[in-house]
Amino acid sequence: MSVIVGVGVIIINDRGEILLGKRTSQHAPYWSIFGGHVDPGETFEECAIREIQEEIGLTIQNPKVYGICNNIETYREEGKHTVSVCLLAQYAGGEPKLMEPEKCEQLIWCDPDNLPEPHFEASRNAIKLWQKALFYSAT
Repeated sequence: MSVIVGVGVIIINDRGEILLGKRTSQHAPYWSIFGGHVDPGETFEECAIREIQEEIGLTIQNPKVYGICNNIETYREEGKHTVSVCLLAQYAGGEPKLMEPEKCEQLIWCDPDNLPEPHFEASRNAIKLWQKALFYSAT
């Protein structure tokens, strides 16, 4: 068993809302920010840009790493241990589209203080770090 490194990307619009998706396959019915696993030889920023393009068809500019989270609850529940590098990107326009309907069934812009439930652990951790301006939190 190895630890998997992924990215989670908060995309924020001019109203302070973040873009969330409702998962359909693995991790259904959880809501989550978007992201995915880092490929060998890929930077965190490259991964964020690629995953957002693949998942919702948006091109993000200059995503910035702001934190890291260790998703222990998911490991306890599923036996899969991920470490998420958290990035922030400003929404630059364009219509987000469900590029992978087999993985995600719905998109919403959401107030980060009023997250829909159930919410995926890695996403909740990433949003909490961003809101509290923390790089890492053990809890």
